[in-house]
Amino acid sequence: MASEDRDGRGRQRRTGEAAGPAGEPPAGPDLYSFAVHLRRMNGEINRLVHGFAGDHGLHATDVQALAAILDAEEPMTPGRLRAHLGLTSGAVTACVDRLERAGHIRRVRESADRRVVHLYYAAGARAAARSHFRPLAQATEAARTRFSEDELSVVLRFLAALNEEMSGLRPLQR
Repeated sequence: MASEDRDGRGRQRRTGEAAGPAGEPPAGPDLYSFAVHLRRMNGEINRLVHGFAGDHGLHATDVQALAAILDAEEPMTPGRLRAHLGLTSGAVTACVDRLERAGHIRRVRESADRRVVHLYYAAGARAAARSHFRPLAQATEAARTRFSEDELSVVLRFLAALNEEMSGLRPLQR
């Protein structure tokens, strides 16, 4: 087991692990490096998500719901959204109500079975999201230019595998 010490910013790091330039975490492919970079990326994305939520009178969970609706391979239902977000039925209903009131989504009843409701990202709301998250898209494109197509294929495979692994994780029950 690796011993730990503190780096120049008070963060724990494994003994013998050199910090990168200007106290940056090491760039190597060990688990610690992945954890540091994933936390930083998560923090930056959360900062953008919270800004979007605040600008639109939404909760951060509402923005997660919007992403789930946008990324769904088939029409999203409130039940699938509940399972995806790990929320109660009441919390999902409140979330969907807020998103619909704010004009971000629309509910459509299935014609064959009127009990089934599909959730769709409203076309007009996409423009607002694209505008707000344009810096993220630009940063992603700038980073992509630093890598070959083969390297990017590996990165995408890694991200897909990590998302697959994480999708099965559930909070520990206490």
